[in-house]
Amino acid sequence: MKKLLFAICFAGLSGAIFWACSDEFLEAPPQALLDEGTLGNQAGVEAALISAYSMLDGWNDDWGTFSPPWGAAGSNWIWGSVTTDEAYKGSESGDQFEIQQIELYQWAPGNVYLNVKFQALYEGIARSNATINLMNNSEDITDKERIEGEARFLRAHYHFDAWKLWKNIPYYTEADEDFRKPNTDDIVPNIIEDFQFAITNLPESQGAVGRANKLAAQAYLGKVYLYNGNFSAAKEQFDAVVNSGKYALLPCFHDVFTQEMENGSEMIFSIQASVNDGSTEGQNGNFADRLRYPNGGGTFSCCGFHQPSQNLVNSHKVDANGLPLPSSFNGSDVTISDPVDPRLDWTVGRDDVPFLEYGLHSPAWIRARSFAGPFSAKKFIHDPGENVASSWNNQQLSTINVPIIRYADVLLMLAECEVELNNLERARELVNMVRERAGGCAQGPDGGATAIDDAGITWATYRVGTYTATWTDQNAARTAVRFERKLELALEGHRLFDLRRWGVAQQVINDEYLPIEKTKRTYLNDSNGLEDRHALYPLPSVQIELSKVDGVPQLKQNTGY
Repeated sequence: MKKLLFAICFAGLSGAIFWACSDEFLEAPPQALLDEGTLGNQAGVEAALISAYSMLDGWNDDWGTFSPPWGAAGSNWIWGSVTTDEAYKGSESGDQFEIQQIELYQWAPGNVYLNVKFQALYEGIARSNATINLMNNSEDITDKERIEGEARFLRAHYHFDAWKLWKNIPYYTEADEDFRKPNTDDIVPNIIEDFQFAITNLPESQGAVGRANKLAAQAYLGKVYLYNGNFSAAKEQFDAVVNSGKYALLPCFHDVFTQEMENGSEMIFSIQASVNDGSTEGQNGNFADRLRYPNGGGTFSCCGFHQPSQNLVNSHKVDANGLPLPSSFNGSDVTISDPVDPRLDWTVGRDDVPFLEYGLHSPAWIRARSFAGPFSAKKFIHDPGENVASSWNNQQLSTINVPIIRYADVLLMLAECEVELNNLERARELVNMVRERAGGCAQGPDGGATAIDDAGITWATYRVGTYTATWTDQNAARTAVRFERKLELALEGHRLFDLRRWGVAQQVINDEYLPIEKTKRTYLNDSNGLEDRHALYPLPSVQIELSKVDGVPQLKQNTGY
């Protein structure tokens, strides 16, 4: 199922989101409404469900509400990556200054990016609930359990994404009518219940590509348990996914980020993207992610955000056996004589290294090199020609799906559970599976994939090894698993949430990252680092204002803001 754009308003849909500037909005009739008489059939319910899927990328083609849309991106490139040791804001000083404030940990409830993200997630929730209500009020609907299972899977996803940012948020179901709801209850049990319903009622395989299935729900439920420290319950779900035999690592790391293989054996659940599909400006081509494309190379004309950090590049250094150097990687910057993990040049654009099939990356690719460094993000860049004609910088639109959960992610989350449960040898086996695949290919001189020892590769010495010695030290095993996540999932929006749940965010950012990085990127000197309050993002002030009942806000701000 490639992403489809549906300009449909459902009864009760937009009213679930606190968009208005006054309380009167909550009492205003919906505009451009298609009633249940029109939509109350099988086709209408399925269209409503697809509309709920369509919010996964965070964009619904509404500049009046979602402006600027970049903070709403389903990839969480701002919230989970720019705020960490793996990436800078990029571009140039002052461009989208709200992102720069987020990177510097100058978090304020009035930052419009926070509000846009909140709106996008609750729009997804509202569409999921509208689908269930429409189905329940329609006759002759077949496969109701499957439809509700998908809708509740999506509802749980949107709530969980919001929980990762704010934790203290209200949970909405199809039964809610007043959307000014307190955020004092723990919503994790609701998320778990929705995923359990999906597991019970969804098939292991769906006929349409991109639809949530039982195994995707199990993988996601395992993730929820993992984030809440229930390692045994998480392991049970991840084991079910691994033992199903449905998923497998693709032969080449880069395969995951290509149009041809984006829905291959590794993809468990993803944001589906499409171009040349009849939309006017490529709205379905990862629209909210478009800022993080390069800014040069003779092809890309904008925008150069989300630039990889020197820390991330250095993280790919390896020892003589091809193993990572988690305690010493950042002692010096990578040089051409340093052996490196080949995932580096599938993830990061470096000078004099082929940038896919676009030619060699060079200083011309960078918008403000002295400000944001010499590197470009490379992971989700489409091949030449795989874009869409539009009125604004069409190169920043892509057919490439953005993974929410992929198989390598599940293997590493399962390895994490095994470490915490002291099953160290199983953890080693799982990490080695990911590392063996990392050695499957490298960026070749012609822009395509090649063997890591190709004689035509002159810009790097690629080396990947596996852990051959028995793991007996739980702390060392924990370090190895966590560092593998940093390498494998770089720039995919996971990093801050990983650091937080491990309880090491302040140590990594304040003690290891910023002291060195401030000597390279001088604007980072304006950052005081991560404080206790940064354990959660601030709730948008406009949402607190609009939650008032009789003048009393129902939403309580997170501590420290």
